[in-house]
Amino acid sequence: MLGELSVAVIGAGNLGAALLSGLSALGDAAPARLLAADADAAKIEAIVSRHPSVEGVSNLAAAEADVIVLAVKPHVVQPVLEEIAPTVGPEQLLISLAAAVPLVVLEEAFEEPQPIIRVMPNIAMTVHAAASGLCRNEEATAEHLELAREIFGAVGETVVVDEGQMHAVTGLSGSGPAYVFTLIEALAAGGVKKGLPQAASRLLAAQTFLGAAKLVLESGISPADLRDQVTTPGGTTIAGLHELERGGVRSALMDAVEAASDRSMELAEMLYGDDGHRH
Repeated sequence: MLGELSVAVIGAGNLGAALLSGLSALGDAAPARLLAADADAAKIEAIVSRHPSVEGVSNLAAAEADVIVLAVKPHVVQPVLEEIAPTVGPEQLLISLAAAVPLVVLEEAFEEPQPIIRVMPNIAMTVHAAASGLCRNEEATAEHLELAREIFGAVGETVVVDEGQMHAVTGLSGSGPAYVFTLIEALAAGGVKKGLPQAASRLLAAQTFLGAAKLVLESGISPADLRDQVTTPGGTTIAGLHELERGGVRSALMDAVEAASDRSMELAEMLYGDDGHRH
């Protein structure tokens, strides 16, 4: 399906460039046309030089694509929508990466009902290992949703949620890399404290997270059962786990997800209120 369509990305910052890179790497399965638009011409030049299959275009030319991805900052969404809305029709799919901008705000830019999907990716999109949450409006069909999952599957894994759950996605996977960076840093520091060189300790800590995550994703075994597999009675692992429990690490991580989710909700309400309209 994707190979027959044109996909345009408006906004060539980190996320937009990462998506274009991931789609370009699909080879024969890549979109028939890949378009990129950005107010900064240098960003477009850089992307086109790295990915010759990408065409640099204007916002209005991008708005003629079958799928239009808005990869701009939330405060830029409104002016971009005002520019492209007259060109966009219900036969096209609009996808927004703008955090906290609700579907109702995006819908208001169009005179006719418009299929729209919101996506909340994370910074790991830049290495094609994102965890992205997707939600859709009433006009977006199951086929639209599957198309969006195919597009963002090029840069990681996707889950479908209701829009009301997007704040939880923000608190978990959106902000989550920062929690993991902190944990990697702490583990590496522990290694250094016990005599390991800085570089070796950092590599061991980071690769341990990568390997553990890979086991969870590919084995189908729950994290709790995997933990039990490496925890022998009276061994080293149970001694370490005891200290984590004593330090409240599990509770702290749960609290971090809750706090970030709540803050996402607060910020959205500050901008748009309960009715979804800009204040």
